[in-house]
Amino acid sequence: MQAQGREEETGQAKITPAYNLPSRYVIHTVGPIVGQKLTAQDEALLCSCYRSCMRCAAEQGLTSIAFCCISTGEFHFPNQRAGELAVQTVKACQREFAQDMNVVFNVYKDIDMDIYIELLRE
Repeated sequence: MQAQGREEETGQAKITPAYNLPSRYVIHTVGPIVGQKLTAQDEALLCSCYRSCMRCAAEQGLTSIAFCCISTGEFHFPNQRAGELAVQTVKACQREFAQDMNVVFNVYKDIDMDIYIELLRE
C-alpha cells in the first residue's frame, strides 16, 4: 500500500509474485467488514472480491485458484451467505471468462466445510 500511495479498495484485487510461498502468485483482495446488519452493499462487495480475483487469475493465464472464506471470521460476514455468494459468483465467472479454471475453496472450520460441500453438490 505504501508503494501505491493508498489503501486498496474493498472488492478489488491485485496480483503479486508469491515469493517464498508454494505458488507462483498471490491474489490479494479486501473483503467487506460487516457491521450490525448484513447489507446488499456488503453482498455486492463480497461478490466483487471473487469476481476481481477470478478476472486477475484469468488475465494472467492461470489455470487454478484457491480461495479462503473471504470476509468471514474477523470481518463478520455470515458464513452461510458468504459461501452462497462465493459459489454463485465463481460459477458465473467460470461460465463468463474462466471456463477451464480449477477452483479450490480452502476452509478452516468444519462448519465452512459442511456449507461448501452442500453448496457444491447442487
